[in-house]
Amino acid sequence: MSKIHKGDKVVVTAGRDKGKQGAVVRVLENDRLLVENVNVVKRHTRPNPQRGVTGGIVDKESPIHISNVMLVNPTTGKGERIGYKTLEDGRKVRFFRKSGEVADLK
Repeated sequence: MSKIHKGDKVVVTAGRDKGKQGAVVRVLENDRLLVENVNVVKRHTRPNPQRGVTGGIVDKESPIHISNVMLVNPTTGKGERIGYKTLEDGRKVRFFRKSGEVADLK
């Protein structure tokens, strides 16, 4: 089970985009994520008239490994490590290890 979910705001901790923040667009297999405006690559596409695709150079997000991102704490604005704990009512929630705040309040 991954500690990062779709829609979470994360900060990149390693690589050429270190320090950039963005929302998780999609969680892929093999512990990889698509984060908006992070790890953007240029893709040269061939035109396909049957699909209505015009050719050219397209910018798109490339997957990044989950170990290179941290969940952003909304109160501090910085990345923090995540843990799991069970609340009194039996719900299993994620919490920030440094501050102890609960990350999931749904």
